[in-house]
Amino acid sequence: MNNSDRLNKKALLPLIMTVPVVIACVWFLLADEPRGKKTTTQETSTPATTSEQPKPGIAEAPPANGEDAPVPYQTPDSLGDQPFANSLAGTNIDGNLRADANGELIIDLETRDFFDYFLNTIGEVSAEQALDQIETLAKQSLPENAAREAMTLLNQYLEYKDASLALGNQGLDPARQHDPAYQLDMLKGALADMKQLRRRMFAADTHEAFFGLEEAYGDYTLASLEIQQRTDLSTDAKNTLVEWHRQQLPEVIRRTETRMIEESGDLRARQKALSEADSPADAGRRLRELGVDDAQAREVVAYMKEREQFDSHYQQFQQALASLDNSGLAEEDRATQENRLLKQHFDTEQTRTWARLRALESQSP
Repeated sequence: MNNSDRLNKKALLPLIMTVPVVIACVWFLLADEPRGKKTTTQETSTPATTSEQPKPGIAEAPPANGEDAPVPYQTPDSLGDQPFANSLAGTNIDGNLRADANGELIIDLETRDFFDYFLNTIGEVSAEQALDQIETLAKQSLPENAAREAMTLLNQYLEYKDASLALGNQGLDPARQHDPAYQLDMLKGALADMKQLRRRMFAADTHEAFFGLEEAYGDYTLASLEIQQRTDLSTDAKNTLVEWHRQQLPEVIRRTETRMIEESGDLRARQKALSEADSPADAGRRLRELGVDDAQAREVVAYMKEREQFDSHYQQFQQALASLDNSGLAEEDRATQENRLLKQHFDTEQTRTWARLRALESQSP
């Protein structure tokens, strides 16, 4: 890497940690879900900033028995026992850099995750250190051509981060910022602007690999918000249309989204069971009827019994405090007696803390 490239990066990197989120929608990909699909290499033009270097392509890793076949070149899963940044201790590297048998860089969502894993340490360590780690692992793990492609792509990714900062700095109209329709329009515009920026800065296949799933979920989220704001649709019609949009999601995030909805429904049912229970034992019975396993139900029952016992002790504590208030003690003496009553009625530091917090809540206006 020449000095000009390195200075370019150092100028851009301080911005990375302050790039605001301009798409206000939930974006998630669980670690156990399959990641972006690899497609064949395509020749595309390179932005002027990197025109002297070859453009990274997306090399195909042929499937075997429905699964990704092993690739001959890949960065390690861990930085070892003494990573360059303390925050990475005990973690595996998120993502990886890979190359196929032809020495071509394989670009997918794991590539972006790999970059972010190291770039997110900037601030804790210098930009130079984070960049050196990426470059060292690329050169140690990949063929020369693939390592060079990875660093070219990293330069593009940093330029994209810089450009996205300008988009994120667009402000809201203070007079309309609490209007749901205005908020939705601004979110739509932000997503459209971000898509346009990404298409301008990345080859089509790289754009899809890095941002395809995220943008698909953003489109789904915006469509759902728009449907919920409609006044000409019944609740059933809204639910039907949202479900239709959900079915258009790529399988990997549709599966995750469906699971989260199911878990949310389960949680609401359990909360309802607890609120309607007459006693801790009744709560345990209701939870078991909902399919909660016995061990978890026992933990909930034990906690509710503990809180029930605390409530009883707190009532006694409050009665004792009322007597103190009527005793005419000086403020200092009263504080001493209050601490004595705390220890008398609550035998653990945890329950004494609960009592102090509840007392503060009761004093709030």
